[in-house]
Amino acid sequence: MTTAPPMPPMPPQAPAPQPQGRRRARTGTTAIAAALVTALLAAGLGAWWWTRSGDEDPLAGRPRVTDAKTGLSYGIPEGWKRTDKGKKGGLIGAFTSSIGPSDKGEDEGEDEAGPETGATVLAGRSAPVPEPALKSQTERAARSNAEFFFPDGSSKREESKATTVDGRPAHTVALAVKDGEGGTAHLRLTLITVDDKRTAFLLGIAMPGTSAEKQTVDDVLASASTG
Repeated sequence: MTTAPPMPPMPPQAPAPQPQGRRRARTGTTAIAAALVTALLAAGLGAWWWTRSGDEDPLAGRPRVTDAKTGLSYGIPEGWKRTDKGKKGGLIGAFTSSIGPSDKGEDEGEDEAGPETGATVLAGRSAPVPEPALKSQTERAARSNAEFFFPDGSSKREESKATTVDGRPAHTVALAVKDGEGGTAHLRLTLITVDDKRTAFLLGIAMPGTSAEKQTVDDVLASASTG
């Protein structure tokens, strides 16, 4: 069984993927929306900021996930739902909640010859990370996850930015990922210092990296709150 790459003393340790008919990127509609939820494991950068006050929350007025274990809350976009509930929604210990598109069939994205599409956002918690180490730990974790989910691919850092979530220190990294089979993905990972004893993270993946769901993933991460 494939083992996960070593991770820093915070966020998640990814499990071995579910078997596939051929070696392929470990994402896709089912791989992202189901396998990554059942077997796995930002803020919009530039002009985006990690707050959810007033009109600055891109998902203002939408239902939210309130994740008491991480101390985070984040919005659920239209057409998405929680994917960590029910008999197919069990998460490994590294994760505490997840959401994804609700309009994807179970077999969609499974065609070996077709392009893979999909998106997911997962939340989890870790041991405390000192503020000076947030940048290096976030960058390391993002690269490690990209290497795990796309073992035949490569990634390029697009953004690495210190920011805040409700005034708490955070760091967000965005990667453009090539899956090694002609496809692309967008991966965004953010670590948030929730309090003195807890660091939380949000991980978002959209495939292909040019899809409309890339912005949706960014909107979910940008809606995060520690309240």
